[in-house]
Amino acid sequence: MNTYSAHETAIIDQGSQIGNGTNIWHFSHIMPGCIIGENCNIGQNVVISPKAVLGKNVKVQNNVSVYTGVICEDDVFLGPSMVFTNVMNPRSHVVRKEEFRRTIVRRGASVGANATIICGVEIGAYAMIGAGTVVTKDVKPFALVVGNPARAIGWVSRNGHKLKFNENDEAFCPETGEKYILQNNTVKPAGNLYNS
Repeated sequence: MNTYSAHETAIIDQGSQIGNGTNIWHFSHIMPGCIIGENCNIGQNVVISPKAVLGKNVKVQNNVSVYTGVICEDDVFLGPSMVFTNVMNPRSHVVRKEEFRRTIVRRGASVGANATIICGVEIGAYAMIGAGTVVTKDVKPFALVVGNPARAIGWVSRNGHKLKFNENDEAFCPETGEKYILQNNTVKPAGNLYNS
């Protein structure tokens, strides 16, 4: 019994795994061997390729292709028309399927509209990738990165607010009051936010 919903124009291949409560919208293609968690939202004109993995509550906006090798953990947001790659030196006449690189987007991270994620990187938990950014290297948890190539310009809370650190290297989310600590150019929550 299907426990997800899909628009009649969506193509759902046999052998894909789709979690309860997931919605799949117009003209999207869910390919065999991919895994989609519970309560995901797959926008219009999205492709989820074989062996791609989406955790729970992942939101994939319109016109995104999640290629083989991409893993998105729970609560990831992929903005409209953002791009993943999976080969470093693609050529039409050379088959490089065995060279697909793994890209990981950790829990709660957001990737802005029209951003490009070069394969083989890890985007840290709750990081925020600005619209149009080109990510060529790993991104630290809670980092705010923009530009081409991406550069860190600050830090954000779990709820996506820019953090302002005081003289004690402490910051508080203006929405939730959660405390963050800056140490060795890395931000960590004062409590265990990862399990909440």
